[in-house]
Parts: sequence; structure tokens; C-alpha cells
Amino acid sequence: MKKLSARRRHPLAALVVLLLALAATGGLYAAFAPADKAQADVAAQSLAIDEGKKLFAVGCSSCHGLNGQGSSDGPSLVGVGSAAVDFQVATGRMPAQQPGAQVPAKKNIYSQAAIDQMAAFVASLGPGPVTPNKEQYTSTNPEDISKGGELFRTNCAQCHNFAGQGGALTQGKYAPSLEGVDAKHIYEAMQTGPQNMPSFPDTTMPEEQKKQIVAFVRHTTNDEPNPSGLTLGSLGPVTEGLFGWIFGLGALIAVAIWVAAHTTKAKKS
Repeated sequence: MKKLSARRRHPLAALVVLLLALAATGGLYAAFAPADKAQADVAAQSLAIDEGKKLFAVGCSSCHGLNGQGSSDGPSLVGVGSAAVDFQVATGRMPAQQPGAQVPAKKNIYSQAAIDQMAAFVASLGPGPVTPNKEQYTSTNPEDISKGGELFRTNCAQCHNFAGQGGALTQGKYAPSLEGVDAKHIYEAMQTGPQNMPSFPDTTMPEEQKKQIVAFVRHTTNDEPNPSGLTLGSLGPVTEGLFGWIFGLGALIAVAIWVAAHTTKAKKS
């Protein structure tokens, strides 16, 4: 029998094999690389939660319980979210120095990294408002200031004053001044409703509207000098009326006395 002659390979066969090998390698990378990244993210989040729990046990558990379940000295933190932790701790309100009608802001004692870890632990207790990113509370549109002013006067001025200078409430409580408050914390306060303030979730006030209010508050209290001159604390008609009565009317009385003292009849007497 004649031997079967060996089949000759097609000239492009080697190229096809090479392309298949590269495709297989890319497929393996696509299959495993995202999984590795996801596992790394999960590990990092788990580490943050563990570290946050340690910090929470030292600084917060005496009032809020070891697992954030709350006690007679502090409310439950289940479901408050990472935004509430970032606001309360970064503004120095928590840990509180002493109980009272309202916990005031004070100097913060934690680094941002430590705050993020505690926020991760509290967020793991139950779903809640998430710490916003910079794009959510930073506006670059000048029109947002006027739109934010309308929203602020409708939703916030009743307590914080029309210029964000704060005001008194009942039973020793008060709406704090917004002057100098970080934009991130203004946004978080609207998210979480700290102490006497109502919360404004996205279902009630969309993210864009909260951003506009932040733009107005920052412009009014931080960015620009008052074009009218002396603000008198920006407390409205009470201080302005008092100023008018004491100084304006007082000046008129002084002028009247001076004129009367310099009349001809007054000089003769």
C-alpha cells in the first residue's frame, strides 16, 4: 500500500493558533481580574469595618451600645448611614461632652480616615444615607445660587434665618449659624436631619436641589461681602428696627436739641 501523503498545513494556520491563544489569555484575564479586584475591595471594606468597630467601642459605645443598638443615654444607630457619622463626628458634635437640649459643634478629635472607618462600621449595621462625594455638593453653575435661595427661603429660613445666621427654637434648642460650615456637612445635614432638623432625602428633595441650597448658603455666608455694608448680624427686621430707633431717632433728637439751643430766642435767654 502506498503511504498516505502528509497533509500540508495552511500558511495562516500558525497565525490562527496565535490569535486563539491571545484570545484565551484575554478571556482568562477578563474572567479572573475583576474577581480579584472585587475580592480586594471586599477585604478592604471588611478591614475598615473591623477598625471602625474598635474605634466605636472606645468612643461611642458607652452611649450607643457596643453594636449601635442604643441605650438610655443615646439613640440606636442602626440605619442612620455613613453620612450621619461623617456629619456628627467631623463637626465635633460626637462624641458629646455632656447631655443637653442640643449638642453644639466643637473641635473634631478624629482624623478623616478614622471617621471613614467608624462610618463604615455604622453603615454595616443597616442601610442609610451614604456620605456624599464632592460632585454631589459642589456647584459650578452661577444660576444655582438664585435657585438655592428660593429653596432655602421655602424650606430652611424659618429656623436658620433668611441669611443662614441661625435662630432660637423652643426649650433651649436652636438652629445653628451656617456661617463657615463646610459644604459637605451642609449637604449631610439635609440628608440625615440631625437633632431638631428634619431630613430631606432624595425622594423629598432631589440631589440637584440640595446642591443648589449648598451653593446659596456658601455664597451668602462665606464667599461674597455684603453689598449693603453693615449686616447687623443678618438677623432681619428686629435688629434693623432697633438700630433705627436707637441711632436714627436718637440722632434726630440730638439734632433737634442742637437747633433749639442755637435759635435767637435761646441765645437771648
